[in-house]
Amino acid sequence: MKGKVIKYDEDNIDTDVILPGQYLKLHDHAELGEHAMEGMDPNFHSKAKEANIIVTGKNFGCGSSREHAPIAISACGIEAVLALSFARIFYRNSVDGAYLLPIEIDEKTYASISENDELEIDTSKNEVKNLTKNETYAMKPFPDLMHQVHQISLVPFYEHLHL
Repeated sequence: MKGKVIKYDEDNIDTDVILPGQYLKLHDHAELGEHAMEGMDPNFHSKAKEANIIVTGKNFGCGSSREHAPIAISACGIEAVLALSFARIFYRNSVDGAYLLPIEIDEKTYASISENDELEIDTSKNEVKNLTKNETYAMKPFPDLMHQVHQISLVPFYEHLHL
């Protein structure tokens, strides 16, 4: 996948700011997406029209175990979050629903990536290419099962049906 970066130089971005609690009664994914990151960035939606990758610090998605958080981010068009670390439940929710790729990166990679950089992510090679800066970074490898879930999510649902 390829895309531009929205970068938050923050740690501990919790699910309450990713999707504020008053929207948890919504079930429509598009509606959830309208409120993604509303708790911390009023300009997120305009940024997400131009970018599809979030880069952030440690412990992204901490807080409550709401599955709504990765759904909302994904519904805005975000395909991947690159972070120094993730809250375990956010990581699992992201993968289990095939909503987005939670990619763990190291400090050097985090420091090297800037807002609006264009990245290319190759999960089969466990690498992130910064096309803007002509640099390549390693990412924490995905377990095989998670890689398979991601690959399946790239194929339209009806193609999985054997009718």
